[in-house]
Amino acid sequence: MAKRIAIFPGSFDPFTKGHYDIVNRGLKIFDEIIVAIGYNSKKQNRYFEIDMMVSKLKETFENEPRVSIIVYNKLTSNLAKDLGAGFLLRGLRNTTDFEYENSISQVNKYLNEELESVFLITAPQYAAISSTIIREVHRFSGNVDEFLPYKIEK
Repeated sequence: MAKRIAIFPGSFDPFTKGHYDIVNRGLKIFDEIIVAIGYNSKKQNRYFEIDMMVSKLKETFENEPRVSIIVYNKLTSNLAKDLGAGFLLRGLRNTTDFEYENSISQVNKYLNEELESVFLITAPQYAAISSTIIREVHRFSGNVDEFLPYKIEK
């Protein structure tokens, strides 16, 4: 049986406890998960540097050999082909996320017919957490420790 490899793509600016939960739950389904930090063309300037995020995620998953962290700047469908990944793992907080993710899933399927999108519903305790909210709280010196699976500078 072929290895079930999933890519969990996102800008992860920052990677939240909700994202962390999706990866851990995804490990019950997949043999390997590649957390792929992408450059989002709609987000011109990152709030948290990519190198810092890669470092924090490598620390976060250092005891889980089935999770790897990469940075990419290409179509996710092409990345999946290049890495031999047959699945995209995505989390859904609400119907707005579903509408957005459904459209992306359809385009990815058109570009790579071997690629299947797998959606996990966000755990209730993380449904209100978004990277956008965390950036705003952090920007104004609020404590974001409860929202992240690692510590960051204030």
